[in-house]
Amino acid sequence: GSEVAAEPCQEEEAEDRLKEHMDNLLDKSAKMRQAALQSLRVAFSSKTLSEFLLERRLTLTDSLEKCLKKGKGEEQALAGTVLTLLCLQMGSGPEGEEMFHSLKPLLISILTDGMASPSARQSCAMALGVCCYIAAADLE
Repeated sequence: GSEVAAEPCQEEEAEDRLKEHMDNLLDKSAKMRQAALQSLRVAFSSKTLSEFLLERRLTLTDSLEKCLKKGKGEEQALAGTVLTLLCLQMGSGPEGEEMFHSLKPLLISILTDGMASPSARQSCAMALGVCCYIAAADLE
């Protein structure tokens, strides 16, 4: 009986931590943003969070866009990885497609930027490929 009662509480705590990590994506400190991206990467790759993320996808997409635009090297690479995992979580529906189309130009920009770090370019290439495969309705 107590295990069943504890589960919703653990779920709420996990969601609160995720919200905190999402808030930290907008922190002024690059280290704090990278730590938040790292935590989101682990969370998105270990549990299905579709419903939780569906409600927060626009905020999260905006935050990831800022990390990709303003960040350097490691932060951009982590943001690309989190974006890939977010796309996997969203799936092939209209939400995933909308997210992909909004970030596609930025991903291409980083991928083709010779001054961007190799890890950031690789991560953006992976995000482009995976998101295109999953979320792009347009065959081109």
